[in-house]
Amino acid sequence: MNLDEVIETFELMDEWEDRYRYIIDLGRSLPEFDPADQTEENRVHGCSSKVWLVYHKEGDNIIFKGDSDAHIVRGLVAIILMIFSNKTAAEIEETDATAILTELGLSQHLSPMRTNGLFSMVERIKAIGRSFN
Repeated sequence: MNLDEVIETFELMDEWEDRYRYIIDLGRSLPEFDPADQTEENRVHGCSSKVWLVYHKEGDNIIFKGDSDAHIVRGLVAIILMIFSNKTAAEIEETDATAILTELGLSQHLSPMRTNGLFSMVERIKAIGRSFN
């Protein structure tokens, strides 16, 4: 599954309830997250749910893994990872996540707390990217 497929699937769905279910399904597709990585150091603050993010480099690309204790947020983590994972630090910095999330309609259909959490994840990823420049 990639971001273009998510956007295409969203366009086919008329109801936001269907999109929410789809987001939850995306979260179920995330790779297993090591419970040992569910530490305070890996926690993304600013999210109402618990969200953890880890990364490593493969060549020039940064690979992210994430998890959450809430189903819908786990799906949002999956979308964020589709946007940013396996990119170079420069590509991460250049990526306009706000435009992508607006295209998906997430900014308009999530609670303010979830939206803040989403952008906390984006900022954390961008900070990680900047650390490699």
